[in-house]
Amino acid sequence: MSSLTADFKGLTSKAAKASAEKHGYNQIVSKRKSGFVTALRTLVTEPMIILLFVAAMIYFLTGNPGDGLFLSFAILLVAGISLFQENRSRNALKKLKEIIQPETKVIRNQKLEKISASKLVLDDIIVVEEGNSVPADARIMQSNDFSVNESVLTGESFSVSKQADENPEIFMGTQVVGGLAVAKVTAIGNKTRLGKIGKSMDSQKTEKTLLERQINNFVKKMVIAGSFFFLLVWILNYLETLSILESLLQALTLAMSILPEEIPVAFATFMAMGAWRLMKMGIVVKQMKTVESLGSATVICADKTGTITQNKMSLAKIVTNKNWEIQDADANLNTEAINLIEVSMWASEPIPFDPMEIAIHNAYELNTKSDLRSDFQMVHEYPLSGKPPMMTHIFENKDGKRIIAAKGAPEALLKVSNLEESVVEHIEKQLNQLASEGFRVLGVGEVKEKVEKFPKIQQDLKFEFLGLIAFYDPPKENISKVFEDFYSAGLQVKIITGDNAVTTAEIARQINFKNSGKSMDGEELLKLSEEELKEKVKTINIFTRMFPEAKLKIINALKANNEIVAMTGDGVNDGPALKAAHIGIAMGKKGSEIAKKAASLILVKDDLSGMVDAVEMGRRIYNNLKKAIQYIISIHIPIILTVFIPLALGWIYPNIFSPVHIIFLELIMGPTCSIIYENEPAEANILKQKPRPATQSFFNVKELSLSIIQGIGISVGTLGIYRFAVSSGFSEDLTRSMVFSCLISANIFLTLVNRSFFYSAVTTLSYKNSLIPIIIGITTILSAAMLFWKPLRLFFEFGQISITQLILCITTGFLSVIWIEAYKLYKRRTKN
Repeated sequence: MSSLTADFKGLTSKAAKASAEKHGYNQIVSKRKSGFVTALRTLVTEPMIILLFVAAMIYFLTGNPGDGLFLSFAILLVAGISLFQENRSRNALKKLKEIIQPETKVIRNQKLEKISASKLVLDDIIVVEEGNSVPADARIMQSNDFSVNESVLTGESFSVSKQADENPEIFMGTQVVGGLAVAKVTAIGNKTRLGKIGKSMDSQKTEKTLLERQINNFVKKMVIAGSFFFLLVWILNYLETLSILESLLQALTLAMSILPEEIPVAFATFMAMGAWRLMKMGIVVKQMKTVESLGSATVICADKTGTITQNKMSLAKIVTNKNWEIQDADANLNTEAINLIEVSMWASEPIPFDPMEIAIHNAYELNTKSDLRSDFQMVHEYPLSGKPPMMTHIFENKDGKRIIAAKGAPEALLKVSNLEESVVEHIEKQLNQLASEGFRVLGVGEVKEKVEKFPKIQQDLKFEFLGLIAFYDPPKENISKVFEDFYSAGLQVKIITGDNAVTTAEIARQINFKNSGKSMDGEELLKLSEEELKEKVKTINIFTRMFPEAKLKIINALKANNEIVAMTGDGVNDGPALKAAHIGIAMGKKGSEIAKKAASLILVKDDLSGMVDAVEMGRRIYNNLKKAIQYIISIHIPIILTVFIPLALGWIYPNIFSPVHIIFLELIMGPTCSIIYENEPAEANILKQKPRPATQSFFNVKELSLSIIQGIGISVGTLGIYRFAVSSGFSEDLTRSMVFSCLISANIFLTLVNRSFFYSAVTTLSYKNSLIPIIIGITTILSAAMLFWKPLRLFFEFGQISITQLILCITTGFLSVIWIEAYKLYKRRTKN
């Protein structure tokens, strides 16, 4: 890249600062509503807030200002907790958004550097290359084989060629699909064409995920049920008391107990905080639905170069047309070998950005006696095309001397070269030898005869096959362990690469890749029908000589087999497959901007081991959310039944709880489900389990039944204490104290027991979760204060409870929950 800074000086830091002060930075500023204001507006329309407000008004109207003030304070507290959770989630997402802001190459102070695209200023000199998004409107000053996709502006999906002397304008948001260009920024931010028409990623609406829809549907059903019972209780109470306001108050109590408003809050918190935790691990999640999908991934489709290998290309071997023998590239090279390197350099981009082309230019600099690159200008080029692909460049100097050089897949060059069959067989033997040792091999050719008119396609030129150049790209040191972890987690792994079958098979052997015996190439794949391909992808794990259409077909075939597919990629050609996969994974360092834009997840360190952590985190988040929601269902049932049954059956104390008691219980349940369970560590066996089926409903009958049975068990305990207190002749206030104590005790034990539905509560005590003693401690202290501190006891209308009675209530609460441990023991023994 040194020639760039020699030809283009760029702005100085001082000039860039002056430009920023005058014209601003490259940021699209939109009139967006404050996140806090939006959250506040949403909050005041929340059913629970409305119910609390109505209940508070009724207390004031009926001459109970103390209760009214308490509920008013509760409204502020509930609002504060909700806004805290909302702010916590929003800040996590904001930080994620800042991290995934695209970077761009810019020449400043005569140096090429990377900066955030939002820090560009007018008149900056930028360098954009294959795989980038154009960061601002600009005019091309120099380009190599440069083309862009302008569909974001025009709707047309084909690429458009751009050159300094022909169609030189490039625009923010368009995608570079080939080549490299140096351009001067002509418009930034809102003054770009994209900025003027108001198109930005922020304006796109995200679809609700399956899990989100399931949760919303469940909450809607509970709201409908709550509305029905609200009316029923209002009517029953009115018939009993003939007081509209008092009966309305009791109906509101039941409605508040039924409404599971903690579930949507828990979902939003788990997804946002899960994304934040992943980001701290070096895994940037762009879409919330990805967090949900991670735990159910069944197939990982891995690109070879840069994912399995280090993408550190070095020219290692050479085969020339002198004797077609393999020689080391770092040995004393003969004339033919040096000529082969020179021709391969002319067949590369003048300003290289591909690792192999950079290695070729470096080899040319080391071996040439006179560097002729500045003497020749490219006059025509044939971009990478064909199956398998090749590319041709045509250079000319001032004297009219031409160089026509080509490189690409050896099979492609052999097809267009007139060689004897015996020579072709010998070359193929050497090619297979190099490939079997894990080298990536290119063929090199040139046209020596004079060409007056360039044909439409490069394959019509008459090439002389000069030889082979082989690169070595070693596997990453940890990749074998990564694949072992994938296999252990029940995931299939498939390699999808543009390299040939022999090279890929050798790399697969080196990393202990399973089932590497069978492979399929791109041309063979495209001949298959959809049904045939669906069967093939079940048994074949290596796909070679792949191109975009073939990669996309593999992803779609796997999806048609009901697999949840994760796909890694870093190049322009990976874009369609990354977008089609359930979990598109781009590399943070070496991945192209197009790949990053198409992907839903970015591995910041280009390390596939991050996906093992991501799958574990995805399973952990899903399991913990399930625990939280099962806890919410289980604890809501006894509250509902304790409010409803005494009234419906005409028991002596029909209104055992009022809104002040329900809101206190709600304030306990909210933090428990969305703070304690969100902070739970992954269970020991989480990566040994099979991925959950994608079609599995979050609220399936079996798991929902268990939560309902748990809730009924607690209800039996609380109502049993109620009947005991009544039969013992205790007052309404003391009965309320005992029922409340039993319910709070059951809530605490349920929190501990539901930390795992497989391991025992004793085992889970060793799990590190510092929030459990804090939340349970606060709950215990507040409950004790309500029961034993006279001002609070009188306010909540609790009777003086004795230690014996309290122990009875705690024991009942414990027994109403602990039976689940027998069920878990049965599950463990059955599994063993």
